[in-house]
Amino acid sequence: MAPTRFQPQPFFADKNRAFWNLQSLGWGGAFLLRGSSTIANGQPLSTLIPVMISTVTGYSVTLLIAVVFRWLQQQRPIVTWGVSIVMVVGAAALCAFIDAWVFSTQNRTSETAGLQLFLGAFYLNMTLLGAWSALYYAINFYLTVEEQADQLLHLENQASSAQLAMLRYQLNPHFLFNTLNSISTLVLLKETGRANAMLSRLSSFLRYTLINEPTAQVTLAQEVETLKLYLEIEKMRFEERLRPVFNIDPAVAHARLPSLLLQPLVENAIKYAVTPKEEGAEIAITAQPAGENVRIVVSDTGPGLNEGHVRPNTSTGVGLANIRDRLFQAFGERQSFDARSTPGGFSVTIEMPLNMDEPSKVAA
Repeated sequence: MAPTRFQPQPFFADKNRAFWNLQSLGWGGAFLLRGSSTIANGQPLSTLIPVMISTVTGYSVTLLIAVVFRWLQQQRPIVTWGVSIVMVVGAAALCAFIDAWVFSTQNRTSETAGLQLFLGAFYLNMTLLGAWSALYYAINFYLTVEEQADQLLHLENQASSAQLAMLRYQLNPHFLFNTLNSISTLVLLKETGRANAMLSRLSSFLRYTLINEPTAQVTLAQEVETLKLYLEIEKMRFEERLRPVFNIDPAVAHARLPSLLLQPLVENAIKYAVTPKEEGAEIAITAQPAGENVRIVVSDTGPGLNEGHVRPNTSTGVGLANIRDRLFQAFGERQSFDARSTPGGFSVTIEMPLNMDEPSKVAA
């Protein structure tokens, strides 16, 4: 029987468990340090009682502080730091009052003044709670940076996978054969002007898919121009059966989105709306403002989901699930994706933030 192998887990894999471990180890270490110092100075064992009470008080108070700090991390920096400082000072004063009261109760014959006891305990507790708070925020800042780095890496991996799947389709022999066959027909008919224009469009479209980084972002206007190149190529096959319609509001023309996000939706519409119908179908791409978001709708007048034509979640390796994932990685919870059958066919609706800022990676 083979021995069971234990896989090591990162310390912060479970944040809740890591907090309790650090909380217990930290205050346990503080108690041992203060207790050993007390014993080393020749004090009786009874002096460990105030140390124990002080440790338990600090442990309990920091649990309450942690709850408030967790909420403060979602606020504006000035609120976070201002309330945090007030919380630490108030907690240190509370702990100092308890420590001074315990010491004076246990040592009634002591000549030390109450205010002197309070100030000494306040200094010690302020130091401990200040260090605890600094460590708490430092660890959470580290975890936030790690999460953002992981999210960025995952986004790059997902975008790269989508781009590679996209390239597999672009280099698909059927796609190239159909396009080049159409060009060949134009040459035989001596329509060299149209043949040259089609070669130029094919070259531009393939160049666009090959030279851009997988994580690049484009403006909506650039994405639409790429879709027009793609549709002009496909229109050579379907002619009047393929009827594209663009309705792009100028107010969102410079909104940024992941490169080649909409092309798989148009490809899906051609495959499941235009191809099965003898009269073809209309494919409409609409974009307009929606509050602080931009709403993009890709719809068709095909059979939808109600005439026995089931549209799978994937199409040529890209598909709806991949688009959902790319949207989530790019915009988190600030986006929405909805695909449904409509009375006139099938539509996909995307909402995402109306971001016009220059991103770090921009498509050519």
